[in-house]
Amino acid sequence: MAAENLAIRGDVVAPTDHGWDTARQAWNLAADQRPALVVVPVDAADVAAVIEFARNRGLRVAAQGTGHNASAIASLENTILLSTRRMRGVEIDAEARIARVEAGTLAVEVCEAATEVGLFPLMGSSPDIGVVGYTLGGGLSWLGRKHGLAANHVTAIEVVTPDGVLRRTTASEDPELFWALRGGGGSFGVVTALEYRLLPHGELYGGMFLWPFERHAEVLAAWHGLTGVAPDELTTSFRLLHLPPLEDLPPFLRGRSVVAIDGVFAGDIAEGEAAVDALRRLDSELDTWGPMTAAAVSHLHMDPEQPIPYASTAMLLGELDADALQAFAGALQPGSPLLFGELRHLGGALARAPEGAGALGALPGHFSLFGIAVLADPTAAPAIDEALQALHSALAGYDTGRAFSNFTERPVDSATLFAREDYERLQAVRADVDPDGLMAPCHPIPSS
Repeated sequence: MAAENLAIRGDVVAPTDHGWDTARQAWNLAADQRPALVVVPVDAADVAAVIEFARNRGLRVAAQGTGHNASAIASLENTILLSTRRMRGVEIDAEARIARVEAGTLAVEVCEAATEVGLFPLMGSSPDIGVVGYTLGGGLSWLGRKHGLAANHVTAIEVVTPDGVLRRTTASEDPELFWALRGGGGSFGVVTALEYRLLPHGELYGGMFLWPFERHAEVLAAWHGLTGVAPDELTTSFRLLHLPPLEDLPPFLRGRSVVAIDGVFAGDIAEGEAAVDALRRLDSELDTWGPMTAAAVSHLHMDPEQPIPYASTAMLLGELDADALQAFAGALQPGSPLLFGELRHLGGALARAPEGAGALGALPGHFSLFGIAVLADPTAAPAIDEALQALHSALAGYDTGRAFSNFTERPVDSATLFAREDYERLQAVRADVDPDGLMAPCHPIPSS
C-alpha cells in the first residue's frame, strides 16, 4: 500500500515500520489489533484526508481514542486504525456550563478542568477512558440515576462523515445525525469534538465502604435492600474483589478478597450522609465517604489507569431476588480467577428518556452486571473464560435481553443494544451517511 500518498500532519505507521506494535496497541492488551495501517491525526483536516484516502482505496476506517472497547471489533482486515490520541484539549465556558473536548480527550482531563471551575461532568468510573467513545456509547456515570446518560447532555458534535465532510451537528443542524451519534456509536463518521453540558455541582458526597469477604452475604443483602428505597441522587455499585498481591496496592489489601460498595450522592451532603447511613451502620473496616470534587470522583472506583490485558462479561439485569444474590456471590468465591464481579444500581433518570434524547435515551433494567479478569498469563485463559461464563450463567435468568455498548466488550448483534424502533431508525441514518460501510466501529449498525 502506498501509504506515503497519505499526506497528513500527523503520523502514519505501516506494519513494516518501527513502532508498529506500539501504534496498533489497544488499551486492552489482549486485543491483538492488525489493521492495514495506523494513522494518528492531529486535527479534523487530517481526519478528512484519512477518510478520503480510505474511500479511494476500498479500505475501511476504525476510529479509536484509547481502545478500551477494542475487543468488540470483529475484524480490522483492510481497515485503517485511526487513533485520535493526539487530538486532545478541553475548553470550558463556566458561565454557560458547557465543555468542548477534542476527540482524544480523557475523562480525567475533563474532570480536572471542571473541578477548577466548580462544575461536574457526567464521567464514568474509569479516569483514562476516552470521552468521545464513552459518550457515543451512552455514558454511564456516578451521577446517572439523578441526571441520566451522558449522551443526552451533549449539545453539539463535530464529525467527519464518510463522504469526507466535516459537519457540526446539533438539535437544529443535521438533527437526525445528531440523534444517531448520541448513544448510537461510531457507525456514522469520525467525531472530532464534542460539546456538552456540565452540572452545577462543586463538591458531592461520595466514597467507598470496604468489608472482609466473610461478610459478603450480610452486606450484599443490606445493599440490595438500600437500592429498593434509594433516592435518585444516590448511585452505587457493589463489588466482590479478589485482589492480587501487588506492590501498587496498600498493604492491607494485597492478596485479599474483600467487599466494596462505592458511589456518589448527587445532592446535599447532609442528605447524602443520611442516604448511606444503613451501610455505615454495618461497621466497615474502611469508610472514605465525604465531600468529593469531580477530579476525586474520577479515581473513586480504583479502575486501572494503565493498559492491561483482560477479559470481561456484562449484562443488564431486571429486579433481583435472594436467589439471584446468592447465585452472584456463588460465582465469585475466593479462588476465582476473576478480579471482581460488580452489580451497579440503575433506574432513576437512567430509565427515563428525556425530551430530545438521542438514540440511547435510557437503559432498561434495575442493575448492570460486570465481571472482569486480568489475562496476565495466557495459559489461564480457559479457566478465566469458564469463570466469566459461570458468572454470566448464574444470572442469565434475570437478563433483560438488552446489552449496553460501553460494557459489552465482545462482538454482539447490535440490535440487542437498542429498542427496535430506534435500531431501525439508526439503520436508516447509516444507509444515508455511510451506504458503502466505510466505518468499522465496535458494534456496527448495518445499513439494512
